[in-house]
Amino acid sequence: MSYEHHVLNPATEELVATVPATTVHEVDTAVVRAAAAQRTWSALAPADRARALRRFAVKVDEHLEELARLEVREAGHTIGNARWEAGNVRDLLDYAAGGVERLSGRQIPVPGGLNVTLLEPLGVVGVIAPWNFPMPIAAWGTAPALAAGNAVLLKPAETTPLTALRLAELALESGLPEHLFQVLPGAGDVTGNALVEHPGVAKIVFTGSTRVGKQIMATCADRVKRVTLELGGKSPNIVFADADIEAAAAATPMSFLDNSGQDCCARTRVLVQRSAYDRFMERLGPAIESVVVGDPAEEKTQMGPLISKVQLERVRSYVTGDLDTITGSAPEGPGFWFPPTVVTGVDPAAPVAAEEVFGPVAVVLPFEDEADAVRLANATEYGLSGSIWTRDSGRAIRVSQAVRAGNLSVNSHASVRYWTPFGGYQQSGLGRELGPDALTAFTETKNVFISTESTEA
Repeated sequence: MSYEHHVLNPATEELVATVPATTVHEVDTAVVRAAAAQRTWSALAPADRARALRRFAVKVDEHLEELARLEVREAGHTIGNARWEAGNVRDLLDYAAGGVERLSGRQIPVPGGLNVTLLEPLGVVGVIAPWNFPMPIAAWGTAPALAAGNAVLLKPAETTPLTALRLAELALESGLPEHLFQVLPGAGDVTGNALVEHPGVAKIVFTGSTRVGKQIMATCADRVKRVTLELGGKSPNIVFADADIEAAAAATPMSFLDNSGQDCCARTRVLVQRSAYDRFMERLGPAIESVVVGDPAEEKTQMGPLISKVQLERVRSYVTGDLDTITGSAPEGPGFWFPPTVVTGVDPAAPVAAEEVFGPVAVVLPFEDEADAVRLANATEYGLSGSIWTRDSGRAIRVSQAVRAGNLSVNSHASVRYWTPFGGYQQSGLGRELGPDALTAFTETKNVFISTESTEA
């Protein structure tokens, strides 16, 4: 029996497309085809693989606006964000192409011979991408995996398959071998499970909830299959009294409202030193109220809708009527809209302060001193991102070392740069993506010893 997924525009609830779901049998066929394509691809000269990826990058760049508009319709992202996302795919392909000819092993000094290591591709890699950033996160796994000589099977989220399918078409148009990069739309418990369980898939790259990530990790462990996991977050935004309070307050809204808060890196716990709390809040309120929420296709829009009705109801469940809040505005009528919301006066252990809401909601919590700030920042099962606002460089270094998170920014909210590694501590995931070592995560290390001892009698 075949199934279909309906793709809705989150801003209007209108049907955008209907996409057939990939069956278990079709996954098996895709793996076989990918394995054959991978053998041809990995046998190419490194320079030829690099040129092929650059042609793919050029093709993406030529269709950047088309991809961005498609992302607006299927994911509700603002047009500015969507253009950045399509550009990020292009940039990742270019960056990965630059690593193809630099993917080298080592010569290790040993007695009695020459010892070298070789970095060889894994084979077929499964990438399971989320709905919150469908294009860039798909590329985080796909670009370095292809560059390292692997084939890629990409399963997009059920709600956002359209940009992935278009990227696969552009890959073929750019000249990548057929079946090397395939997109397999479908449900996680069918198509996703088939990828995870398939013996012909050497590695799974998954971005999504911690709950599902644990299930995937357990299945991969049973098969001794490699896995990279990028999971949840509840990131702190630590504002010390010696910081530029005006700058910190002005930057806070979009640190948790970008992509309507549907971001694992969202700074949803705003920790403010008590002596600066009132000054900070005086500036934060107007900044929240000024955020432009509306039609994501409009250039002026800063925040769009949530992805679905299910997600909207989840966010609503965290913001009950008895909470003290500062709220912005949001459209009424069709669409999955929720206003920018800041919650104050709650206990740090309250669900809205401790759990990942994955919506445009943040809490503000006061702290006393540096030790108290670190304690609050680390009082979470997650450890993905965070920000530290201070003019004291020594404090910036001390707190950066003390906060248990994989990606920290000082006097900014930057989390993701394709030049630098990305990943989390604790329940936020396993492994690292992006950066100069991204390709090696998709390789096997083979050690070769060549004896130089004489064999003459």
